[in-house]
Amino acid sequence: MDARIFIAHILMFCCLINGSQQGVHQRRLYKELMRNYNPLERPVSNDSHSLTVHFSFSLLQIMDVDEKNQVLTTNIWLQLYWTDSYLQWNASDYPGVSNVRFPDSQIWRPDILLYNSADERFDASFHTNILVNSSGYCQYLPPGIFKSTCYIDVRWFPFDVQRCDLKFGSWTYGGWSLDLQMIEADITGYIANGEWDLVEVPGHRNERFYDCCKEPYPDVTFTVVMRRRTLYYGLNLLIPCVLISTLALLVFLLPADSGEKISLGITVLLSLTVFMLLVAEIMPATSDSVPLIAQYFATTMVIVGLSVIATVLVLQYHHHDPDGGHMPRWTRVLLLNWCAWFLRMRRPGESKVRLACPHSAAHHRSSLSSLELSISQGALQHHSQVTNGNLLYLGFRGLDGLHYPSPPEPQLLYSGTVGGEEEVLRAGGGRGGGRGGGGGPGSSAVEAELSLILEEVRYISRRFRSQDEEEKLCSEWKFAAAVIDRLCLVAFSVFTILCTIGILMSAPNFVEAISKDFFS
Repeated sequence: MDARIFIAHILMFCCLINGSQQGVHQRRLYKELMRNYNPLERPVSNDSHSLTVHFSFSLLQIMDVDEKNQVLTTNIWLQLYWTDSYLQWNASDYPGVSNVRFPDSQIWRPDILLYNSADERFDASFHTNILVNSSGYCQYLPPGIFKSTCYIDVRWFPFDVQRCDLKFGSWTYGGWSLDLQMIEADITGYIANGEWDLVEVPGHRNERFYDCCKEPYPDVTFTVVMRRRTLYYGLNLLIPCVLISTLALLVFLLPADSGEKISLGITVLLSLTVFMLLVAEIMPATSDSVPLIAQYFATTMVIVGLSVIATVLVLQYHHHDPDGGHMPRWTRVLLLNWCAWFLRMRRPGESKVRLACPHSAAHHRSSLSSLELSISQGALQHHSQVTNGNLLYLGFRGLDGLHYPSPPEPQLLYSGTVGGEEEVLRAGGGRGGGRGGGGGPGSSAVEAELSLILEEVRYISRRFRSQDEEEKLCSEWKFAAAVIDRLCLVAFSVFTILCTIGILMSAPNFVEAISKDFFS
C-alpha cells in the first residue's frame, strides 16, 4: 500500500516538473518570436510571392430574414488559414510547446471582410486569438452575427426559395499579394430554423478587375439557399382566404327576400381587404414583382366584387316593378328558356323543365283563349235566359242600401225570344215585344239598376285580370332573378376553383412545399 502511494507521488512530481518546463519554454518562445516581428509586414519569405489564405465558414443558424428591409441575419464562424513564415520554430528546442496563441492585433492577419455587410459596425466578427503551430500555420476562427444585404424575391411568396450571397474578400490586398482560396462551407452544426429550411450553401471563387489596378481582386462568395416553410402561412393566410372566397359563393344561395345578400358580399370583401393589408405589412415595398399570395388575394377580391355587382342585378330583377314594363324578348328567350333549360330549372308550379324552344306554347295559348271566349259567350247566353223576376230579386237583394243617380238614356241590353215572343230589354225601357214594347216606371228603375250592376261586375273582372297579369309578370321577373343567381353560382364556382388551382400551383416548388410542410 505504501509503495503505491509512493509511486503516485512520483508521478505527480514529474507532471509538475513537465508543466513548469513547458511554461519556461513557452515564455522563451514568445520572446523569441516577437523580438523582431512587425504585424504590419506581410509574412512571406519573398515579397514578390503572394500569400495564400484559405477561407471558409461554419453556418450555425439563420436567425432572421427581413423581407421588408431585405436583410439576412446569420450566426457564422469564419475560418481563415495561412502560413506565417516569421512564426516558425523547432519543436525540439522548445519541449512540450506544440502551438501558441496570439491576439489578432499583435501579429499579421488578413483583412477579410463581408463586402455586402448591413451591420452598423460593418465588421461584426468577434476578434479572437490566432492559433499558431511550429510550422507557422495560423488558424483564425472569429465568430459573429452577420447582417448582409440580400435581394428578397417575393414573386412566389409563400412558396418561395431565397438565395442570399455572402461575399468575402480582402479589403486592401490584391490578388498578387494575397491569394484567397475557397474551402467548402461547413453546415454540420446547423441549427434548424422554424421558418426556413436550409437547402445548400454552395460557394465559388471570383476575380474582379477594377479600373485602378491591373491585378485581380479575388473574393469568395457563398450562396445560402433556403426554402420558406409554408405551414404557418398556409394556416394563417391561405386557408382563411380560400374559406372567405367560398363564402362569396354563398351570396348566390341566399334568398333574395332575406335582405342580406349585399351585406354578405360587402362583409366578405372587407375580410379579404384586412388579410391583404397583413400581407402588405410583410412584403417589401417594391414594384419589381407581385407576390403570388397578393395575386391570389387580388383575384379573389375581383371575384367578390363581381359577385356583389351580380347580386345587385339579381335584386333588381327580383324586385322589379310590374308597372315598369314587360320583360324584353331577348331576356325572356335567353334567361327563361335557354338558361333555365341548361341549368335544369323549372318555374314554380311546373312539374318538369320547359324546353328551350317552346314552339307549341303559342298555339296552346291561342287555343285556350278561343276556349275561354266560347265559354264566356255561352255563359252570357245562359244568363240572358234567366227570368226577369229572378234578376230583379237577386239585384235588389244584393244591393240593399245602395243609391244610384238618375238612369241614363235607355240602351239595348238584350234582344231575343222568350216563350215564343220577341223580347227587347232596354235600360230604362223595360221588356217589350217588337219595337213598341213599353213598360211601367218600375221596370225602368230595375233596368237602370241592372246596368249599374253589370258595370260593377265588369270593373271587378278587369281588376282581377290586371292583378293576375301583374302577378304573372312578377313571377317571371323573380324566376329570371333565380336563373341569374344559379348561373352566377355555377360560373363563379368554376372561376374560383380554376383561379385557386392555377395561381397557387404556378409556384415552382408548390408540390414539394405542400408535401414536406403539410404531410410530413
